[in-house]
Amino acid sequence: MNTHYHSLRTAINRFIKLADSEWELLLPCLEERMIARGQAFALEGKIANEVGFLLEGSMRHYYTRDGEEKTTYFYFEGHFVSAYISCITHQPSELTIEAITDCRLLVFRYSDMLRLFKESHNWERFGRLIAEYLAVGLEDRMKGLLMLSPEERYLQLLEGNKQKIIERIPQHYISSYLGITPVSLSRIRNRLIKR
Repeated sequence: MNTHYHSLRTAINRFIKLADSEWELLLPCLEERMIARGQAFALEGKIANEVGFLLEGSMRHYYTRDGEEKTTYFYFEGHFVSAYISCITHQPSELTIEAITDCRLLVFRYSDMLRLFKESHNWERFGRLIAEYLAVGLEDRMKGLLMLSPEERYLQLLEGNKQKIIERIPQHYISSYLGITPVSLSRIRNRLIKR
């Protein structure tokens, strides 16, 4: 099996164990795609109909308000990537997903996923489990923004399972993700160093 396909199957297996026959339903739908640094996978104002699986690189998910980008999520290898709400509603996306580095993905259409849901109970279960996973992630993100101070949010990055953000993401995107200015992030980092 192609190693990229194996990576995708391993990621799917974290949610649901598929029989070989069920896995093979997806194979004809997969397309490998390169996205250059700065290019968009999903674009604000455009209806999305794709789900990607990131094989290499990093991406960010952001909203734009009054010309200012508000970064809300980062994607790394092994993550599913999609403007999922736009896929579900068939409404223009309110977010942009942009490559921070050159990226390689496996991509399939959301419409193909809907077809798989009809053809296989396990694929339908995968869809439910992915939706639950997204709901938990959104709740966690919202809780952090509403209940924690910027310094507590930064400490959460340092101490939690989000170490890749600190290691691989430019500081101006991290400050946007934390909901603060780059100057405020610099002050927080200096305070923590002096402790």
